[in-house]
Amino acid sequence: MKQILFVEDDLSLINSLSFAMKKQGYEIAVARTRREAEQSWQDGSYDLVILDVSLPDGTGYDLCQTIRQTSKVPIMLLTAADEETDMIMGLDMGGDDYITKPFKLAVFLSRVHALLRRSENFAEANPVRTSNGLSVQLLTHDVYKDGSRIDLTATEYKLLCFFIENPNMVLSPDKF
Repeated sequence: MKQILFVEDDLSLINSLSFAMKKQGYEIAVARTRREAEQSWQDGSYDLVILDVSLPDGTGYDLCQTIRQTSKVPIMLLTAADEETDMIMGLDMGGDDYITKPFKLAVFLSRVHALLRRSENFAEANPVRTSNGLSVQLLTHDVYKDGSRIDLTATEYKLLCFFIENPNMVLSPDKF
């Protein structure tokens, strides 16, 4: 079951969206303030964060930045602020989606499904390859030998990736 942290101070919106998301099979943790959200974030593991921008004790933008420092969890910003600059700021601060109030419930749920689907596919991609004490992180292009980072040229990195992806291939000069 997917875990969603829902950070919102409007009780009627909390009740209606929580009900709709639970019907979709999601488990919902609700926080009504930034402080509650930070505590919930530290205590739990979430697959998605839905974050109101205007909170009684701070902004969702700040909370988004805090979460981004330690996690790549999808973040949907949910707000009445519909100015272009607000949207740009939210997305630039680490939000993955930005939806303005009022919105249609079916569209909201589809966007939740889409974010979770993309994050699931991303997690399945296994961006790390290992072989004989070497660890190659494909997304960041970092290479480690027995836990120590090593620097490679672009050509060395490409060759290493090729060899790790093709461990049993016999190469001869005429193939190049």
